[in-house]
Amino acid sequence: MQIDSSKISTSITPFALIDEHSALPQEQEILFTMHTAFRVVEIKQTAKNSRLWEVQLTITGDNDAQFSILTNRINEKIDGRGWRRMGKLMLQVDHLDQAKELYNELLENASNDSDRAFIYHHLGRIKWQHKQYEKAITFYKESLEIYR
Repeated sequence: MQIDSSKISTSITPFALIDEHSALPQEQEILFTMHTAFRVVEIKQTAKNSRLWEVQLTITGDNDAQFSILTNRINEKIDGRGWRRMGKLMLQVDHLDQAKELYNELLENASNDSDRAFIYHHLGRIKWQHKQYEKAITFYKESLEIYR
């Protein structure tokens, strides 16, 4: 991967040049913060090895309208905070097993009825998507009982 450091602004995207701390300084490694987003410009297979691909990325910034539209749409579609939001995202991208694992963990640590009702509802949704309708109805009923 090659990065044009002239297009990186530390005021927008914090990063660190870590080549002097690396075991392989010739690789000129750059460490970005976790929230850094890149746009894929081009993907092509390398000539020397058909199992390797070269990916050209460009960093996104605060003034990237297309990226802002995308993130705003995701925020609208997947509301909530923290782990609730993570669970909804997992459901949205069809990672049902991971969502089930997360919701079961959240259920064990739920501190109030509102949280438990929310979790039972989403566990029901997972069962419904797995076509386990009877189990889904059981979870939905549990959620409704708590809300009453």
